[in-house]
Amino acid sequence: MKSISAAALAIIKKMQQNEITESVIYEKISKFAKGDENKATLKRLSGEEKAHYETWKKYTGTEMKAKRLKVFWYTLIARILGFTFAVKLMERGEEAAQEEYALLANEVEESILIREQEEEHEKSLLAMLDEERLKYVGSMVLGLNDALVELTGSIAGFTFALQDTRLVAVSGLIVGISATFSMASSEFLSARSEGRDDAFKSCAYTGVAYLLTVILLILPYLFFGSEQYLYALACMLITIVLIIAGFTYYTSVAQDQPFSSRFWEMALISISVAIISFGVGLLAKKFLGVDV
Repeated sequence: MKSISAAALAIIKKMQQNEITESVIYEKISKFAKGDENKATLKRLSGEEKAHYETWKKYTGTEMKAKRLKVFWYTLIARILGFTFAVKLMERGEEAAQEEYALLANEVEESILIREQEEEHEKSLLAMLDEERLKYVGSMVLGLNDALVELTGSIAGFTFALQDTRLVAVSGLIVGISATFSMASSEFLSARSEGRDDAFKSCAYTGVAYLLTVILLILPYLFFGSEQYLYALACMLITIVLIIAGFTYYTSVAQDQPFSSRFWEMALISISVAIISFGVGLLAKKFLGVDV
């Protein structure tokens, strides 16, 4: 084996550490992932990462152990947000290593083969993962979108019409819970009319997404005093942006979709509805003589 530079050896050691860590992560996730095909795919990915580790070990002559904190973190993410999101998020981190592979190519020929496997083979394997919750992203988007647009408008209107955080919270909660059942039942009937067997699951994902959004939008009005409705309103708008950013990031990673365009589309719609509703609430209070 020809000698390699100190810089190349440092890169190899870093990659060797990453490979064994990711191998352990795939193995651990495969133990609780649902579906035999998903388990088999994850174990196959684990084996390939272990093979890459063994290749790098020939150059370093050093045994390495997986990074416990990284293993714990990605395993936790997989349990909470799903294994598809976790492994794709982890693989995104490997994109930064492409420059390092380019540096190694002149000194270590095997790095070219490993790079090809990382770019092509592993991506094709990741595409084979089939997780139930991702099948219902459309239902979750429906519930989330509708709640953001409808509740943002309602709560914003209530804020200027009632000018009392407790009254706004009660009004928003009543509207939100009613709308949750309405949206969930509509999704159920829509799925049944299409002859789908998963109508109940579809409506459940829609309803849960809607209800969680309702709760998050109303929370600011429960924390602030009755006369601090403008502060509560500002916090609600910040919450809207955070919800949209978080969900859009999740779907962009799990489904390989663009983040920026979807985020701005949802954010602009929700904030625009809020601004229009502010005006409606203010006009209602002024011209209809509403004074609570």
